[in-house]
Amino acid sequence: MDTIHSSKRNWLEPLKQYAAVGLGGLIGAPLREGVELLVPSLQSFPLATLIINWSGSFFLAWFYTISIWKWRVPQWFRAGLGTGVIGAYTTFSTFSVETVKLFHKGKAAEAIVYLVLSLLGGFAFAFLGARLGGEKKEAAV
Repeated sequence: MDTIHSSKRNWLEPLKQYAAVGLGGLIGAPLREGVELLVPSLQSFPLATLIINWSGSFFLAWFYTISIWKWRVPQWFRAGLGTGVIGAYTTFSTFSVETVKLFHKGKAAEAIVYLVLSLLGGFAFAFLGARLGGEKKEAAV
């Protein structure tokens, strides 16, 4: 009887994770749209996407770090919140398209500033999130 329950559990785990990611996407996508609607644009500069990607980088790094080192969070929940909510909330494709649009509009300086702010800011916010989440440093070898 244990093998029946064990195989049933193994079969349900991936479904639980897929459902969590799908439900997370249903939360993250409207959240992203809400920020897009609330944040005023600075002429043609994509400020909303920058804020979305910075905050997503921070939250994802913080959540993954704290849920690995301090909290006992099941993998399906981490996937639902990380891949589902934050994956739907942030977007690399919009960042890429907006950068190309700026170049096409002849705004190369703005495009480069946006590119640099996105990359450096994303890494900085991810680093900060991981630090605040209690990232463990590995001992020097």
